Amino acid sequence: MSRALAIAFALLAATAASAQTVMTEMPRARNGRPDLSGAWQAIGTAHWNLEPHVSAYPVVIELGAQLAVPPGLGVVDGGAIPYLPEARAERDRRFANRLDEDPEGKCYLGGVPRSTYMPYPFQIFQNENDVVMTYQFATGFRRIFVGGKDEAPLNSWMGWSNGRWEGNTFVVDVTGLNGLAWLDRAGNYLSENAHVVERYTLLGPNHIQYEATIEDATLFSRPWTIRLPLYRVVDQGFRMLEFKCEPYAEEKIYGHLRKPGAPVPAEVSGR
Repeated sequence: MSRALAIAFALLAATAASAQTVMTEMPRARNGRPDLSGAWQAIGTAHWNLEPHVSAYPVVIELGAQLAVPPGLGVVDGGAIPYLPEARAERDRRFANRLDEDPEGKCYLGGVPRSTYMPYPFQIFQNENDVVMTYQFATGFRRIFVGGKDEAPLNSWMGWSNGRWEGNTFVVDVTGLNGLAWLDRAGNYLSENAHVVERYTLLGPNHIQYEATIEDATLFSRPWTIRLPLYRVVDQGFRMLEFKCEPYAEEKIYGHLRKPGAPVPAEVSGR
């Protein structure tokens, strides 16, 4: 991890300015490939639900419209995720228990592909041998090995990523996922057997077409694909800020371990 972090910092100086500039020409790397470097963010409701959905009450009714679910057209090719019957029933069970079970609420890493379309920016650093992606939520991090063939030494939240170029599209094969991450707040999920193929294609200097095809025969009747645009962050003076959410999740995860009679911390009780 230390070497990967060093690569990210080495690339930072060369790419920081691109996140603050509205580009008018297609950016290219020294080798002529499209340059994906910069800060990007998805805009839409995929993080709520990948499938088409209507507006709905928030999971905590007392929050009213603050966290009500907005409607969305969905980003799944064909509309519906092709679950096997038992897997769909498990998805519905997770949705019913999302307040307790969604790993986002516990500040676990978003996984792949969810980290890409969470409502937070992420940054891409690119050179000829490596692509590094850093995510604001939970300080997520991925190193993608360009031309890599190795397999994951162990399963993890963000998996193992090998990348290659197919023309002007950057294709990433992701394996070694631990099967603990969800795909959205609606309970959609994949297992540790999933194989995800991501495709990043520059549509113009400030837009990426993002696709992710998911193959997991233990849950789905066939491979299926999500597709959505990513927008370059062009805010003047933008820089990635840390969103270390661990302190906000401690009460949710460990509150039941508090000694009987011990006071609830003021920041948790709201007093």
